[in-house]
Amino acid sequence: MSNLYSPQARIELLSPRLANQIAAGEVVERPSSVIKELLENSLDSGATRIDIDAELGGTKLLRVRDDGSGIAAEDLPLALARHATSKIRELEDLEAVMSMGFRGEALASISSVARLTLTSRTADAEQAWQVETEGRDMAPRVQPAAHPVGTSVEVRDLFFNTPARRKFLRSEKTEFDNVQDAVKRQALARFDVAFHLRHNGKTVLALHEAPDEAGRARRVAAVCGSAFLEQAMPIEIERNGLRLWGWVGLPTFSRSNTDLQYFFVNGRAVRDKLVAHAIRQAYRDVLFNGRHPTFVLFLEIDPTVVDVNVHPTKHEVRFRDNRMVHDFLYGTLHRALGEVRPEDQLAAPAAVAGMLRPTGQAAGEFGPQNEMSLSANVLERPLSENTWRAPGSGYQGGYSAPQPTSGLPMAESQGVYREYFTPLANGPTPAALPDNQGDIPPLGYALAQLKGVYILAENAVGMVLVDMHAAHERITYERLKIAMASEGLSGQPLLVPESIAVSQREADCAEEHAAWFQRLGFELQRLGPETLAIRQIPALLKQAEANRLVHDVVADLMEYGTSDRIQAHLNELLGTMACHGAVRANRRLTIPEMNGLLRDMESTERSGQCNHGRPTWTQLGMDDLDKLFMRGR
Repeated sequence: MSNLYSPQARIELLSPRLANQIAAGEVVERPSSVIKELLENSLDSGATRIDIDAELGGTKLLRVRDDGSGIAAEDLPLALARHATSKIRELEDLEAVMSMGFRGEALASISSVARLTLTSRTADAEQAWQVETEGRDMAPRVQPAAHPVGTSVEVRDLFFNTPARRKFLRSEKTEFDNVQDAVKRQALARFDVAFHLRHNGKTVLALHEAPDEAGRARRVAAVCGSAFLEQAMPIEIERNGLRLWGWVGLPTFSRSNTDLQYFFVNGRAVRDKLVAHAIRQAYRDVLFNGRHPTFVLFLEIDPTVVDVNVHPTKHEVRFRDNRMVHDFLYGTLHRALGEVRPEDQLAAPAAVAGMLRPTGQAAGEFGPQNEMSLSANVLERPLSENTWRAPGSGYQGGYSAPQPTSGLPMAESQGVYREYFTPLANGPTPAALPDNQGDIPPLGYALAQLKGVYILAENAVGMVLVDMHAAHERITYERLKIAMASEGLSGQPLLVPESIAVSQREADCAEEHAAWFQRLGFELQRLGPETLAIRQIPALLKQAEANRLVHDVVADLMEYGTSDRIQAHLNELLGTMACHGAVRANRRLTIPEMNGLLRDMESTERSGQCNHGRPTWTQLGMDDLDKLFMRGR
């Protein structure tokens, strides 16, 4: 075959057409790739409204029209040339890119595999001009046209001259779903721009400008669904030159896939391993196995410390300080999720709630997660104190401290942790709810116990149903974590040190982080260029496979600059201890004991989920009950 490699073949320059088609393979994979590139060009032109039309999923026609600054007539042929751009001039410009597109490859690549027509007019031009190209004929044709100020790009018959690539396209619905997702990502990135999407002549999205907070919330609801916004927590935090804002879904609003995860860096939608790892860590303690969190988050960072020129499609970025970004994301989200209390889940939807601007510990102002820093509001009071904060008031007492209750299962001998398996507290037994609804705790007052498993309570909204074992398990687990963090980890020397073989880079990494390992109860010694010795492990992890654990931790440190595997193993052990120490099913509780458990839930971090990510309580409002019994119909 003539196209096989031959040692005698001469080196020749590729033809412009073939070079563009090869480049198109990197930039243009399907119709959604075309839409992404065209939308980025429109946004860079200063557009305030963008109209998108698609036919047959985008394979027959893609048209993008904007009201941006337009392109001068003399520049139109250059707009379709490779490596031609108005967005960078010098190397210094590439080191601080703020525009969406900058490579100068998109239009040339698209025009090499489709029939492309570009019509544009600038504000100072008397008329618009149009340039046309077809895949095999790369010579552009320029002619006058009628068009308002702005630019329209028509892409017809995608891959008409590369049938081998066309056959890899999916069904019309699948391709349009991808086009719609590309539009949604840009719509979330730019609230100040209106987006209108039509498919086969039918309007699919009509998103108006969203200049204020309420408008942004409406757009998020339109793109992600109102259910997401009702179950999301607004967040806005700035620290050390990093600003994170947006919406994070409550753990109870998780998904079976990652279709509701949007992350933006300086307005650019990215899929980054480091970001995904940090967010996954933050949700680790509260998500059910196999479920995925939901979020729309925006990270703003100095453009000089992030490299967006990693991949032709610009989906990936590289941070100069991976660990700083990772710890900021983890710490911020971990603390924000920990601050969620029942009253927050019962509050008004995020669409009308103000943006949360926590400070101090709530703003994530603490060291890396592996140093096990503690929440200030937890340490400000004894673990046994049961308090609840009414709206607009300070902490209010009124509930007695926990007292030992005979018959409650306690953990087996666990040293200093025994006291943290706290028996359930006693509390008052109100005959009726107070007249002042503001004095009613979020989870209300206990009424009865159902089958020795659930607690029925009444609050200001209606009925609360609590899984008492799951709730007590979370309370005990959080207290164990606080105890371990405040009292430290004791190490257990190995009678015979365990030697492990590693690469030289892994050995260097372990040696560099020796002090960090020491704080977590490990003692590592370097015996040679590619050999480590484990001399001590945490006493609580004496049953763990130390060799494998160290290997995995070092791998994480090399990739992310941090690791939580040791903490994960410790948390798994504490979770098991908490499960055994929690009140069991069929254990009959008194009304005061049930009220004590409800008050503990209101003051405990992440009490909405048990250690395994299952919900601990649910609310049935009066409207829900009326629907069940068809009242008012």
